[in-house]
Amino acid sequence: MTAFSLEPAQLAWCAELRTLAAERLRPLAEKGEPGHVNRALVAELGRLGLLERLFTSGALDLCLMRESLARGCTEAETALALQGLGAHPVHAHGTGPQRARWLPRVADGTAVAAFALSEPGAGSDAAALSLRAERDGPARWRLTGEKCWISNAPEADFYTVFARTAPDAGARGVTAFLVPADRPGLTGTGLDMLSPHPIGALDFDAVPVTAEDVLGEVDRGFRVAMGTLNLFRPSVGAFAVGMARAALDATLAHTAGRDAFGGKLKDLQAVSHQVAEMALRTEAARLMVYAAATAYDAGAPDVPQRAAMAKLLATETAQYVVDTAVQLHGARALQRGHLLEHLYREVRAPRVYEGASEVQRGIIAKELYAHQEAR
Repeated sequence: MTAFSLEPAQLAWCAELRTLAAERLRPLAEKGEPGHVNRALVAELGRLGLLERLFTSGALDLCLMRESLARGCTEAETALALQGLGAHPVHAHGTGPQRARWLPRVADGTAVAAFALSEPGAGSDAAALSLRAERDGPARWRLTGEKCWISNAPEADFYTVFARTAPDAGARGVTAFLVPADRPGLTGTGLDMLSPHPIGALDFDAVPVTAEDVLGEVDRGFRVAMGTLNLFRPSVGAFAVGMARAALDATLAHTAGRDAFGGKLKDLQAVSHQVAEMALRTEAARLMVYAAATAYDAGAPDVPQRAAMAKLLATETAQYVVDTAVQLHGARALQRGHLLEHLYREVRAPRVYEGASEVQRGIIAKELYAHQEAR
């Protein structure tokens, strides 16, 4: 479907991205080692100019990129998204020297970025993070504590790290730091997760940082985190929509060609109605994602609510669509290496990361009541 006023050039670009994903990126993804950064894939994204577009595109273009890549190669989509998530705080809040050192390398795929917010005791409640930034002079700190479930860790070249600079201050006492991976005292380990993309834990043992490493303002790093998430949440939804559309495409082909009960699977009303439901929900999620991204690009005041709605609906929808696709394919879809077996492992994580579904519902309710009280 081509609704939501996408221009012909945008539609052509999406088609081009799907082709690139299938023909140039997927072969590189298949050579990568699960659970580790695929630097050859990241470098190819740089050569294709897609990483540079992370810093020149609006939210809608970001969604179109993530959805299109996800339909053809989820590993390429995730590699691109993680570069954007880790580097966006530098792009939006970094100093001239920070930007000059890191952004060109992120754009050409020679430096891998990571966004280090979650902790063992502060996942959904991000404002409760406890990684300590203790003063070590007028403009120096030492970072001590842990980060966990950090995508691209421990293999990234630098991390956007959120640490507590003011005890007992909640969200008002958090500062964002740009921390190169070679800082003394910074170590990490990989985690064996359901999803195949790289993710790990980081340990900070009095890691030195200075005022030159601060992103934005001291004690105002939570704004950096939330601003980044408001941009990327709709595009997490776009990733989910891309996976849902890949599952739907596979299901249409399978049910149209599979012989069963004297005809084709698609001739069974129970099957065709399920396929129709998959398409209905996927299209509804896509439209909400595009609407949220367009609102972000327009500077609308209700971006947090729209972003939360888009991520919530799209990720929950993708879970339903992929699960239904597996059911309609039968046992073959559970075989290692099948597209749907891959999507089934990939689709679960987006309902948790960058704010779990329950967190999104909380944001939506908070925004609704705040709007009502402001009337």
